[in-house]
Amino acid sequence: GADTTASTAAATTAMPAINSPYAVTYSSKFEIGDPKNAETVLNLWKDWDNGNLMNGKNSFADSVQFYFSDGSMMHASRDSVVTMGQKMRDNLTSSVSTIDAVMSVKSTDKNENWALVWGQERVTDKKGRKDSSAIQETWRLNKDGKVDLVYQFRKKLTAPKK
Repeated sequence: GADTTASTAAATTAMPAINSPYAVTYSSKFEIGDPKNAETVLNLWKDWDNGNLMNGKNSFADSVQFYFSDGSMMHASRDSVVTMGQKMRDNLTSSVSTIDAVMSVKSTDKNENWALVWGQERVTDKKGRKDSSAIQETWRLNKDGKVDLVYQFRKKLTAPKK
């Protein structure tokens, strides 16, 4: 009946324990999270592609930390983050992203929500230079569903040698 289905679904959302030969410094206890968190992040990616970061301003917490793929870090107010991000985006004439994988997870022992996105970004700067990267981002969303922490990893995609 319906009760059996519900309990089976609930039982499958938590991951089994992982027996790691390494000390896990953050967590290895996750369950599938609210899809709205992943949707928030995907909409922020779309705002980047569309060149309008103000559109997603309310998806950020009052204070946000970004750890970028080049090793730099930004910890600033929501308004500053959106303003600085828009200045970065304004250096590009176009940005086209594709999404390879996305998921929303919750760390059950830390009680934190994360959205994980793997994708690609193809950009053209104002001088007409094109660049392509594979990107992995890990976004933390607070209890109100607002982004407060982002980790970004990037690998340049190079054309195959002829």
